[in-house]
Amino acid sequence: MDQLKNHPLYRVHDLDSAMTSLWDFYRTRFLSLFIISLVMSLITQYSVMLVNIKELQGITDPEEMMAMLRSKMVPLLGLAVVSLLFSTILHYYILIRPVDEERNIVSVIAKSFVYFLPYLIIMILFAFAGAIVIVLGFLALIVGVFFAALYLGMISFFFLPVLMAEGPDIGRAIVRTLRLSHRNFWPNMGWSAVIILIYLVLSMVLSGIIMIPFAGNFLKTMFNPAGATEAMGTFFNPLFLGLSALANALIMPLLPIFSFILYFNGRAREEGGTEASSGGGSPGDRVKVEDLYAKD
Repeated sequence: MDQLKNHPLYRVHDLDSAMTSLWDFYRTRFLSLFIISLVMSLITQYSVMLVNIKELQGITDPEEMMAMLRSKMVPLLGLAVVSLLFSTILHYYILIRPVDEERNIVSVIAKSFVYFLPYLIIMILFAFAGAIVIVLGFLALIVGVFFAALYLGMISFFFLPVLMAEGPDIGRAIVRTLRLSHRNFWPNMGWSAVIILIYLVLSMVLSGIIMIPFAGNFLKTMFNPAGATEAMGTFFNPLFLGLSALANALIMPLLPIFSFILYFNGRAREEGGTEASSGGGSPGDRVKVEDLYAKD
């Protein structure tokens, strides 16, 4: 898609411009991103109630717990699939909306299904490969595990941008993902570490804020351990789930936006960077190499 070169995130980035671009994109399109994320979060949060994980709270026998988990395996996998679908929709909206303002959310959702099945297959294969990488990381003790997890996270950022920008061919998408993610390896790893840390900190802060109305239950638990089961029920309180959805909607768009920053940075560097220099600006304002040598 040549039109993708007009995308506001398409440019050669450094860490500073990457964070600036992320914030500018998030701020500029906050309302639409928040509404989409909120709907997705509400559906996900209240779907958890249908699975009824609360039944696990009073179980202490490991065998009984495993049997209960096995009985809920299908709905839990269903939740995971729905989560991947929502991620696909949000990624496609972030990709296509800035370069095609006529697209509405209905057309975005419809087009997202083209990429969903390939993405699902890739994530299943990625889960198996990731398990091997994590096991190898354990051999290098704690540092190896953290490095392996960060490495897998960095690679996963590229999957959907590659599928959506370059076509839903599974084999080609995997090869392109590995090529782009390793081309600028250490900056990609470092930027991924920064954004994941920011995301985790924001998640903890927002979680702490939404826990304030329910703090009494947890204080009771500290002085009365027998009430732990009742306190854990807070996590399934409809009000708590609604507040959690609001908090999730605030930060949910950050990782998809960042994934396109990583992808466009890699692609702009691969294509020479002359059309998408770190100086930014619209395509018509960018200086081309041949202009420097043009005759007066």
